[in-house]
Amino acid sequence: MQEAKGIVTGSLLPEPDTAKSRVWRRVVQNWELYLFIAPAFFYFLIFSYGPMYGIQIAFKNFIPTKGIFGSPWVGVDHFVRFFNSYYFWDLLWNTFSISLYELAIGFPIPIILALAFNELKGGFFKRMAQTVTYAPHFISVVVMAGMIITFLSPSTGIVTHFIEWLGFDSPDFLTDPQWFKTMYVFSGVWQSAGWGTIIYLAALSGVDPGLHEAAIIDGASRFQRVRHINIPTLIPTMTILLILNMGSLLGVGFEKILLLQNSLNMESSDVISTFVYRSGLVDAQYSFSTAIGLFNSVINAIVLVVVNQIVRRTNENSLW
Repeated sequence: MQEAKGIVTGSLLPEPDTAKSRVWRRVVQNWELYLFIAPAFFYFLIFSYGPMYGIQIAFKNFIPTKGIFGSPWVGVDHFVRFFNSYYFWDLLWNTFSISLYELAIGFPIPIILALAFNELKGGFFKRMAQTVTYAPHFISVVVMAGMIITFLSPSTGIVTHFIEWLGFDSPDFLTDPQWFKTMYVFSGVWQSAGWGTIIYLAALSGVDPGLHEAAIIDGASRFQRVRHINIPTLIPTMTILLILNMGSLLGVGFEKILLLQNSLNMESSDVISTFVYRSGLVDAQYSFSTAIGLFNSVINAIVLVVVNQIVRRTNENSLW
């Protein structure tokens, strides 16, 4: 009886169904899916999250011969140096103004193009218009900067000569600080607006044709159908993209600005990313440039969270 009792109360009883065992069972059952995402997981783990250990040099006086762990700790001295510098507010203003300018001009144009293309009937003109607007996206940044310099050159620029042919004085687009932000933003819109319409066209493809047919029967005009059917369909996509754009508010890329930058327009073209490039790679101030880059990333993360929370309180179209 004691042996039988031990058998009943011993290893023959099934193991308790814990949360850990249920998770492991699902992993085993769907191992093909986990194998499928493994390359992307390890890519971000190795190349995005792995190098983050180097962030600590922002709080150290990094000396390459001593390495990261051997360099002396200085705390937040690099951040204080940057905040107290005379160029801090200029860099912050240039970065914010370019980002907001680009957001104000570049965000609605793909939406307008998508609504316009959606109203066109299929044919040669629609295909040609889409191709012409998409094509600049495939031009590299270096080639794009060369084209801008060539088009706006005071001596050989076709845009400059056209303005003068109309009887006006052509401004110095490449050297006047007042024109740099406009030149940068509108050239970026020209390059990326057509490609951005693909996302909105994909959203518009999910509109039920029956809604348009019912609206036509009720006497709705084309503008009314766009306003009351197409635009509400785009609002969730617009909200998500707006949150993502706000999350990179200080993330103005340095490549194009650096290629268009010169000593005459530095007043309005110098942003945080170009300053990090000069400080880190040109002047070899590794700790100082890392501190500035970390500050930039933290502000972007805070803006992303705040904007997402605001959207979440107003509607359900948020990232999380």
